[in-house]
Amino acid sequence: MSSRSLIAGVGVLALVTGCGAPTTTYEPVFLAGRAVAPVGDSLFAATSTRVAAVILYDRRGRPRDTLGLGLLSNPGRVQVRDGSTYVSDVAQGHPLIAEFGPDGALRRTIRLDGMASQAHQFAVLPDGGVVIESRDARLLVLRGDSAATFAPVEVGTRPSLLLGADGGVLHAIPDKMITLYNGFGHIRWRIDWPWQEAAFVADVALDRRGRIHFLVGDPATGTFTAQTLAPATGEVVRWSEPTSGNSFVVDRLGQVIPAGGLWGDAAGRQHP
Repeated sequence: MSSRSLIAGVGVLALVTGCGAPTTTYEPVFLAGRAVAPVGDSLFAATSTRVAAVILYDRRGRPRDTLGLGLLSNPGRVQVRDGSTYVSDVAQGHPLIAEFGPDGALRRTIRLDGMASQAHQFAVLPDGGVVIESRDARLLVLRGDSAATFAPVEVGTRPSLLLGADGGVLHAIPDKMITLYNGFGHIRWRIDWPWQEAAFVADVALDRRGRIHFLVGDPATGTFTAQTLAPATGEVVRWSEPTSGNSFVVDRLGQVIPAGGLWGDAAGRQHP
């Protein structure tokens, strides 16, 4: 990252530093209800509305740098592809996706006015194409100044979720289905929505090993679980114990547990 970004982030880092540290065998998948994106071999990215930036953490949960400080207004989701970091944002009512290069500099902004049905849902393809859900029941792939149909889709009554996964795009329509498309928009697998209608699915994340994790809330009990789908089939294969917190980590074998140590401290301070 750029030295200017690092210097600008010093004050921010002091806000989120805590005590205690988790074992390095764990990596975060959700912090304060938001998906975490792996960055390279040793860092993790999570957005923070409090400081309007992306915070980069090391494996022990310590903040190391920021992205977009002073440039982002209301960052939501972050995804990383081949060294570039993509962040959804809403600036003065206008939805957009900001792309930052490996040096931390803002490379471009992709305006989504009049196109995206949801400001903070997108997926990045291996070639850098950005997939969004349009207002007319399509997934669109944006490349440069062009927009083309990636796949026709159904529209749900609750917001859909998008994620770049396994070289393609995961599209989750609450109460209906979850579909994994390949990079050309062809269906790899599709499953019926595996959770009860009363459940609230807050976010979806991908860890370093390509495992897909959903953050599922139960309004009746006020608890959350993190549940893991097998990338090859979409089958729910693991889940955490219900907890009142919405921050989770995963170990090398795929076990998901509530976040603790500095991960839990950082999660609590990011979104007060």
